[in-house]
This record gives sequence, structure tokens and C-alpha cells, in this order.
Amino acid sequence: MSYFNLVKSITFAFRNIYGLSRFHHTTPGVCCCSKIQSGEKYTDPFKLGWRDLKGLYEDIKKELFISTTELKEMSEYYFDGKGKALRPVIVVLMARACNVHHSNSRDVKASQRSIALIAEMIHTATLVHDDVIDDARSRRGKHTVNKIWGEKKAVLAGDLILSAASIALARIGNTTIISILTQVIEDLVRGEFLQLGSKEDENERFAHYLEKTFKKTASLIANSCKAVSVLGCPDPVVHEIAYQYGRNVGMAFQLIDDVLDFTASSKQMGKPTSTDLKLGLATGPVLFACRQFPEMNAMIMRRFSLPGDVDRARQCVLQSDGVQQTTYLAQQYCHEAIREISKLRPSPERDALIQLSEIVLTREK
Repeated sequence: MSYFNLVKSITFAFRNIYGLSRFHHTTPGVCCCSKIQSGEKYTDPFKLGWRDLKGLYEDIKKELFISTTELKEMSEYYFDGKGKALRPVIVVLMARACNVHHSNSRDVKASQRSIALIAEMIHTATLVHDDVIDDARSRRGKHTVNKIWGEKKAVLAGDLILSAASIALARIGNTTIISILTQVIEDLVRGEFLQLGSKEDENERFAHYLEKTFKKTASLIANSCKAVSVLGCPDPVVHEIAYQYGRNVGMAFQLIDDVLDFTASSKQMGKPTSTDLKLGLATGPVLFACRQFPEMNAMIMRRFSLPGDVDRARQCVLQSDGVQQTTYLAQQYCHEAIREISKLRPSPERDALIQLSEIVLTREK
């Protein structure tokens, strides 16, 4: 079965399960899929998560204790508190939700909080390295590390952040957790290599894109969620729930990121838009648009390298249903995340994770 026919089949199944027909060909803003079921007063998921993350960036900087002034500035550059901190928030909320499910305790263990720091450090190290690979000039509304200090020093700064994360991980002293999170590092490298290649066959190309998306984005969230579940609960069923929630939310997050590359302004995103096309990358909106504009296949294979390719491809995407179909696919991933997390005992943290899946879909940057 071709991938696009598979998407149709999944769509039909999701309509029957969730009553989602009204979501097809709509924007992310229409999703209102969460239901608060814990019986307790609901608070903003980020506020709930940050109760366990006070001093997050100060604690990360302590892990990055460096005597060399320049290296210290480079390594701490993105830990300025201006990022979304989505990953640490998800991690501590998952930790609490699993702890409540297992022992009715809402306390986050020190080792679980450490996973939140480590996840943010790994994520930030990859941003520094990605900016070098992509020759990016801006991120989060300011110049990139490589633009200010140069590529060679930026690579070393990313390496240092990653090494500090590895030391913090080893300090937890749990070989299972080390194995789970070192898988993330392997996936990140393999994902980067996948991004360097492309497939001629339309269906193989989409599978390639989804695998790359998992390895580069979703693996970190999935395995971080799994790690805190292992630290808080001995039940392998709960570990799988945590992993699948993180995987599905991570996939949705990146799909929406790929949509925003076409629909948001550079000011909103804090970085240039249409970046993927300029880098020769065909993301979800482009791959869906190919069905309506077959001439895009040749552009994809030459990685939008000819004059006018980028502008023409962007025009095709905006004239097609590529953005809507990618958004809808992200909604399916989010609904699967909700289905998984709903298996846990009701708690404000579980409900916050449900709400976060909705925030992922409706974000504008």
C-alpha cells in the first residue's frame, strides 16, 4: 500500500475513533481534543511543570562549569531562559504523572529532574551543531554561536555541552537510563545522515522523512519520557506509555515546525523561514504538494538547486493542500499521544500532558 493511501486509511480510522472528520483540511487552531478528567483544578501546563524546574538554567550552567571565559560564553549562550523549554516541562510532568500512577506520589525525584536538565542540554548541543551544518545566521531572535565565534569554535562548544550532559547522565548511576539516553545520541547522528540523502520513489521518500523526523526530534522526547518513567515506576507497560506519548508528541511538534516554515514570519519564528527549501530539504508540506504538482519531484531530487526552484516550490506548497495535510497528520500523532497518556491514573500532570499536545498543534512559533 502506498504511503498516501495509508494516510487515507489512517484518516478514516481516526474519524471513526475520535470523530475527527471536522479536522480534515483545517488549520491547527481548531483542535480542542483535551478533556480534563482528574477532578482537580487545572492550571497552565507550563506553570505546573516549572514548579519543578526553578533554577533550571542556573543548574545547567553549574554543569557547564568552565574556567575559560570565551568557551563559557559560547556554551551558556542559548541557556538564557528565552527558549520554550518544552522538553524539560514534558519530562517533569511525565515524571509526576508516572509517580502518581505507580505510588500516588506527586514528588519528582532528583534523578528524574536531572533527566530534564540532560534533555535540554542534549537538545541545545544539537542546535549549536545544526546551525554549523546549516550555516544558520540567527536563532531565537539573535545571532547564532557560529556566526559570532566561527564554525570551529561552535562545534567545540556543542561538544562540550554534550560531554557535560554525559557526565550528568553517568552521575545518575543507572545503566538502564544511560542506555536509554545514549540511544538518543545515536539517533541524532543517524537522523542527520538521513537528512543528507533523499529517495526517488515517492512512498520511500515519505517514509525516509518520517524516520528522519523521529531520529532528529522525537527520539529525544520519547526516550527522556521513558527514562523518567523507569526511574519512577517498575512497570514496563508504563514505560511504553511514556515512550509512545513522547514519540507521538515529538513527531507532531516537528511536523508543525515544518508547517510554520511556510506559514509563519521570520519575526514570529525568531529565525529565517523557508530555510528547509534553501537547504535542499523536502519536508511534509512539500511531499504532500508533490501529488498536485508532480514537477516538484525533479526539484526535490536536485535539492532545489537551480535558480527559481525555492520560490517555485514554495508557491506550489502554498497553492496545494500540503500545509493542511501535514497539519492533519500532526493532529493524528497528537491524538495517539492522548490515547496513550490517558491510560495513566488521572492527575493534574496527566491532564497537563494532554493539554500540551494541543499546544503543540496550535503554536505559532
